[in-house]
Amino acid sequence: MARSGWVLVPGFVALFTIGAVAAETRPPKETEADREALALVEEVFRRIRAGFVDDVDASDLVEAAIGAMLSSLDRHSAFLPPEDFDEMRIQAAGRFGGLGIEVGYEDGAVVVIAPMDDTPAAEAGLAAGDRIVRIDGAPVRDLTLGEAIRRMRGPVGEAVRIVVERGEAPPRDVEIVRDMIRVTPVRGRLEGDVAVLRISTFNGDTTGDLEAEIVRLQEEAHAEGIELAGFVLDLRNNPGGLLTEAVGVSDILLDGGRIVETRGRGGVVLDVSYARAGDRLNGAPLVVLVNRGSASASEIVAGALADHGRALLIGETTFGKGSVQTVAPLGSDSAVRMTVARYYSPSGRSIDGHGVEPHIVVRLTEDEAREVALAGRRRAQDADADDDRPLSARDPKLSRAVEILRAGRLFVRV
Repeated sequence: MARSGWVLVPGFVALFTIGAVAAETRPPKETEADREALALVEEVFRRIRAGFVDDVDASDLVEAAIGAMLSSLDRHSAFLPPEDFDEMRIQAAGRFGGLGIEVGYEDGAVVVIAPMDDTPAAEAGLAAGDRIVRIDGAPVRDLTLGEAIRRMRGPVGEAVRIVVERGEAPPRDVEIVRDMIRVTPVRGRLEGDVAVLRISTFNGDTTGDLEAEIVRLQEEAHAEGIELAGFVLDLRNNPGGLLTEAVGVSDILLDGGRIVETRGRGGVVLDVSYARAGDRLNGAPLVVLVNRGSASASEIVAGALADHGRALLIGETTFGKGSVQTVAPLGSDSAVRMTVARYYSPSGRSIDGHGVEPHIVVRLTEDEAREVALAGRRRAQDADADDDRPLSARDPKLSRAVEILRAGRLFVRV
């Protein structure tokens, strides 16, 4: 049975709810079949309490039943026991110790959704889709998601040893030293006459920081006498975040039109978000980089830009996490997380389970992905003084984007 919780290993920070709570629907009227089903659950509970060979705590039984019900719905719904609910409420707006990956739990393994920029996980070469099957010798299949996460966390400077499976390749041991993780949602730089904007997460600062970086790069280019050939928006390994920020970023880059539609049970439209008139890039050519680690809010932005013909997408099909989860507290110390709606792109395409396909497919080898991660980490630490090559020279996807922009071959409005 699949269980899942989309969390950041360093601080168990919730990124699974990227939207505001969807409009509540009236529950269906209780039927005789409902009452019979509940009676069956109660009967099993009583039989276990009365006859199981060992004493069983009633709250443990109830939590197990709730967890099984929710995890049977989809890979995003789950029961949050007190320890997980407490950690979910820890915010990532600052610094925290850990590995720097967002993970899910499915089929007895911790699955990497995306490594965060400039973190030990990225430097170690972890990639979207990797399956972590052992943590410091303990099989993950014997652990809950919360237990697996707590084993991967620990004091800064101490190492954790994990066993990673990737595709058909033999499992490999990876030792990662925990570090202090710093979350910077937006970074920008000039690659010659191309402005590169990297968004690593969609938190409360993303839209404002993106606007500031666009202005800064435009002013920097003007001061150096550079006529910009275009912009690159890098959404690779961005696991998502807030719906409001996905809408805000799309609004900056679009000159009006629909951004995303939220549909609930039965396909009922719950909300539609629109971009206002005015493109902050003034219509400059735009390329968006995506990969399997681009999820949730990243897919909303990529889908909107692609559907409006505003940007050319380069990379790999995105993760396919386009649903809304609400977190409802149960009493004071636990909660239920449940999918209540799904997102659709402006053209009506469902993102959930499908992802967003790029116009041009470019895949990185494992060595190339590790080199890109190391280059980004060194640059963030100002340790690239001995390497004056532009980052695009070490990043095939970025290199392709720069090549297209400089050649003026960006024809996406069809």
